Amino acid sequence: MKILIATGIYPPDIGGPATYSELLFNELPKRGMQTKVISFGEVRSLPKVIRHIAFFFKIIYSHHDVDLIFAQDTVSVGLPALCAAKILRKKFFVRVPGDYAWEQSVQRYGIKESIDDFQNKKYTGAVDRLIRIQKFVVNHADTVIAPSMYFRNLVSKWVDVPDKVKCIYNGIDLSVIPNLVKVEPKTIFTAGRLVPWKGFSALISMMKLLPEWKLYIAGDGPYKAELEKIVETTGVSSQVFFLGQVERSVLIQKMQNCDVFVLNTHFESFSFQIVEAMAAGIPVITTNVGNLSEIIDHGKSGVLVNPDDIEAIISNVHTLSSNKEVRENMMRAAKEKAQDFSIKRTVDNVANVLV
Repeated sequence: MKILIATGIYPPDIGGPATYSELLFNELPKRGMQTKVISFGEVRSLPKVIRHIAFFFKIIYSHHDVDLIFAQDTVSVGLPALCAAKILRKKFFVRVPGDYAWEQSVQRYGIKESIDDFQNKKYTGAVDRLIRIQKFVVNHADTVIAPSMYFRNLVSKWVDVPDKVKCIYNGIDLSVIPNLVKVEPKTIFTAGRLVPWKGFSALISMMKLLPEWKLYIAGDGPYKAELEKIVETTGVSSQVFFLGQVERSVLIQKMQNCDVFVLNTHFESFSFQIVEAMAAGIPVITTNVGNLSEIIDHGKSGVLVNPDDIEAIISNVHTLSSNKEVRENMMRAAKEKAQDFSIKRTVDNVANVLV
């Protein structure tokens, strides 16, 4: 079987879809499947709408020999990939890593509702069009893959046939994570796409209350300029460092150099960074949203707090950096839990669905 992986981003870009797409490209051939990749990055420099049309024709003319098209999002690559699959009469699978309509509406159209509240409200204009496109793509897919039970339940409400939505947890390559290196005292690491719902602004403001600490932020995105302004106006330029997009091996090494990993996110369908931090042996503090309680056993393999609960984050940062017994017990449990999200388990499950 020949599979075309259509993805919005691909390494060296940072982010879940990039990591996941590279994982499939490298691992599915070991299970007897041929893989090809087409990234939206190849056409992103073109004008809006034109880039989607160009992506569609790239599939039609350059990848028509595949048996199945597996899109890694619902709109940017999902819609043109679906159209190409229907014309070529190929099977079409789509992975839904997040709610694209909600994300874009928050970034571009001033929507303030949480992702859960967003599902139950009626909208007009551009927001409504995004919702309709997303639902159109998943309804016309042969199979829909969601990265967690939380998100499977959410996406199931978009389709007429809920049973075609399958939960397959994301996986990471645990074998390439090196042994723990020397930790730089009083350092916090965070990573992800720089967008409003990741909660980076609150972490930056928090550093004012931790004058002896440093915060390292890995990743890039449309919110970077705004975050840089917050750093400047808050007066923490000597404490906060933007690392930009870095290769996974570099990201893991820099993460291991830090005392604590903190992700103050308001939504996650699945977080590669949290699993990598757990596997890498750095204590994790994150929020009890989305599927994160499926990854972390609170108080055992990590700490779950409410979004933007700076008091709770600071308290746990101090505990995990100063209490050796608590820290070591949590790191041990986290490494064990991370094994549930191995590459082998994920790819085996994907392969079973694809065939």
